[in-house]
Amino acid sequence: MRTLIRDVRVFDGERTVARADVLIDGDRIAEPDGRSAEVVVEGAGKTLLPGLIDAHTHTFDGNLAQALTFGVTTELDMFSLPPNVARQRKLAAERDDVADIRSSGVLATAPGGHPSQLMAALADAASFGDAVGPFDTVASVAGAKEFVEARLAENIDYLKVVVDDGAVHGADLPVLTPDIVAALVEAAHAAGVKVIAHAITTGEVEVALDAGVDGLAHVWADAGPNSADLAARIAAQGVFVVSTLVYFEVISDQGSAAPDHVFADSGTNAVAAARALHQAGAVLLAGTDSTPFAPVHGQSLHRELVLLTQAGLAPAEALAAATSGPARHFGLADRGRIAPGLRADLVLVDGDPTRDITATNSIADVWRRGVRQPR
Repeated sequence: MRTLIRDVRVFDGERTVARADVLIDGDRIAEPDGRSAEVVVEGAGKTLLPGLIDAHTHTFDGNLAQALTFGVTTELDMFSLPPNVARQRKLAAERDDVADIRSSGVLATAPGGHPSQLMAALADAASFGDAVGPFDTVASVAGAKEFVEARLAENIDYLKVVVDDGAVHGADLPVLTPDIVAALVEAAHAAGVKVIAHAITTGEVEVALDAGVDGLAHVWADAGPNSADLAARIAAQGVFVVSTLVYFEVISDQGSAAPDHVFADSGTNAVAAARALHQAGAVLLAGTDSTPFAPVHGQSLHRELVLLTQAGLAPAEALAAATSGPARHFGLADRGRIAPGLRADLVLVDGDPTRDITATNSIADVWRRGVRQPR
């Protein structure tokens, strides 16, 4: 099947072309060659974007279909148990009406550490079957290599390490010591695997940076006095940061009824942290921390883009943070941009989101591997 999208504005993941023709040939983007196409889509007044990539989700049954509805063609899952990961990967490989997925599999945390308390709550709240339950943890430096080897055997795409004592959640949780974090990073890097750290206070971020992580799964959410210096260090070390501003907005709203609630200022603090990172020249990637409850898969990434512009990113910079940026930093060389030979994961929207970021909400069409999705 050949589909020609004609006379459309194109944001190719890095730059904007005011008017172009884009050809979908099978599951790939191709150079228009003058030959007829079975389907012609008129693009006047519209903008074609690479399929959006959410760089932080927690993906359960039904979420990949939900994400694709909103133009998110790839989710980067940041913690799932092996049976669930296997099921979601199989679904994404066999079907084109769901988003694609990459996953960290089981994250590294201390026994009883975050998110053990949340997994217990999930098990109590609903029936998730094999998607929740006990999981491996790390108790010592000696156990770090064994933990990483077990994850490699499960074919993880990257390793996630938790440095979180629970304070932002109003809890007091066991946390990995700095030497264990460093040992996990060393073992993962020796195997050629990137490490992303969950760290949500300035102090926790410093532990992760000392260990040599490649990326941070969140901005920080406390109002530390050294935000500018920390942002500069992150930029200097070449560490990317997944924003998850909409997640902090959600938990701030949950705490708004009680002004002294520990969550109350986390949204404001997170936007301030993102602004400091942007001003320092650090790499920000758009992610939501979507779960089966909130933020909502797919839909919330559009809110994330708005919040990134409120943190100082230009609309085109925010769009890159949800397309070419995560593709580059997570090694997804076949997507995130619009260019011949790449996967035809595409989103067509009414209007011009390079000027008004809210236009990403006005989705006209979505293609995944060249397959046009029903609207």
